[in-house]
Amino acid sequence: MIPAPSLPTVPVATGGRFPVRRVFCVGRNYAAHAREMGHDPDREPPFFFAKPADAVVVDGADTPYPSLTEQLEHEVELVVAIGTGGTDITAADALDHVWGYAVGIDLTRRDLQAEAKRLGRPWDTAKGFDSSAPIGAITPAAGVDPTSGAIELTVDGERRQAGDLADQIWSVAETIAALSRFVALAPGDLLMTGTPDGVGVLERGQSVTWTICGVGSVTTRIV
Repeated sequence: MIPAPSLPTVPVATGGRFPVRRVFCVGRNYAAHAREMGHDPDREPPFFFAKPADAVVVDGADTPYPSLTEQLEHEVELVVAIGTGGTDITAADALDHVWGYAVGIDLTRRDLQAEAKRLGRPWDTAKGFDSSAPIGAITPAAGVDPTSGAIELTVDGERRQAGDLADQIWSVAETIAALSRFVALAPGDLLMTGTPDGVGVLERGQSVTWTICGVGSVTTRIV
């Protein structure tokens, strides 16, 4: 028999590990980023894509540069860890389903994504590849305000992305509510909530640090 695969986990800032069931991402949730990608942020409802649970890179480990791309790009994001599941969750109740928050990166093979868009194909290989979701420790939700706070990413000490959670088009609560209409959320699900503008290319050997005020900071090296 083939042994059952181990469940991916993410460290918790106060100790222990958070088991990861699924990883969902919402696209183009900051107006400036939507514009830099050539879209009108005032016209789009939230849409979602997914990464495999074992795409997470944790504990500050190195992140391998993926194959079949010449344009690996970073997207710093607030990550929501779901502690209580449900369907058709209202925005008013959504934050009660949150266990904690972390800071992560939605790594993207931008050249593969552009080709998929051109051909009208899914983004799976552009977004859901191995080690495509570096993430920091999860901070328990109590005391964290997901509606505001500085979010930034630096590469080799140079700031690339900077914004505020208040700039999100769809709030965390609204995003959770929208996603819960598509799928039944469950404990262990992670939700990446979009990135501010300034996404850019990463090269092998570069050191990437990403931070959200009140949530945490983590560094990885692209190898």
